[in-house]
Amino acid sequence: MAIDQALQGLDRLELQAPAARRDPGRIARKVWAALWPKVLAVALVLAIWELVTLSGWKHYVLKGPGPVLSSLWDQVQHAQLWEIIGWTMRSAVIGYVAALIIGSVVGLLVARIPPLRAAVGSIITGLQTMPSVAWAPFAIILFGENESAILFVVILGAAPSIANGLISGVDYTPPLLLRAGKTMGLRGVARYRFLILPASLPAYVAGLKQGWAFAWRSLMAAELFVAIIGQISIGQQLSVDQQNLDFVGESSVIIVILVIGIVVDTLFTKADQTIRRRRGLLNAEGA
Repeated sequence: MAIDQALQGLDRLELQAPAARRDPGRIARKVWAALWPKVLAVALVLAIWELVTLSGWKHYVLKGPGPVLSSLWDQVQHAQLWEIIGWTMRSAVIGYVAALIIGSVVGLLVARIPPLRAAVGSIITGLQTMPSVAWAPFAIILFGENESAILFVVILGAAPSIANGLISGVDYTPPLLLRAGKTMGLRGVARYRFLILPASLPAYVAGLKQGWAFAWRSLMAAELFVAIIGQISIGQQLSVDQQNLDFVGESSVIIVILVIGIVVDTLFTKADQTIRRRRGLLNAEGA
């Protein structure tokens, strides 16, 4: 009887937990806890920016946040800005997906084939540390000024980070899990699918996140160099504003680049938190 009562008490706790998680007040507190640091950071940047403007430094070109944000708001209401963003995001997605496939395949092969690691392991790290802008002139010589040159730079910028993330994840797979998988009869593809890849997922996601950062940076560098006729991108708009000494336009585009980067980083951070929570590495209530 005592055991039954204890089990019933545990069942009630289990049933009450979802109700607590659906509490609107709790959701609002979580949203505010995630939002206020970003709002504070933006406010500090704007305040410092305004103070520098009021000081008179570079007053002949430097404009305050008011004119820049007003110009950006006007651009948001017109189709040209969205067309520019669309062209750039198209290249970003295509290049990143290609880098994901190439980086994942290379990383998996290098992680599990020792001779291949000895041959190209350090080269992957060297490619990761190489400035993306250095590839832009090479890509122009190789492909000409077209989208292939841009994608080439993006892939070389992102794929090494993705490969290294997967290699690290495979390397840190606990030997106990590998022995347990062997005991359970996991061999070949099944061993990778059900054991090695799931175990390496946190490091792999970290590599994907870093790969996106490198891809985005590489894309901006490539677009500054590669001018495609009939297609204007974010990087090309930066170049045009720089040639015209348009501080307001340049700042507006930089804000757009920053916002896109923050949004994508937030998505990767959410995925990382979900993985850690499911593995008991993150407190679901405090996340």
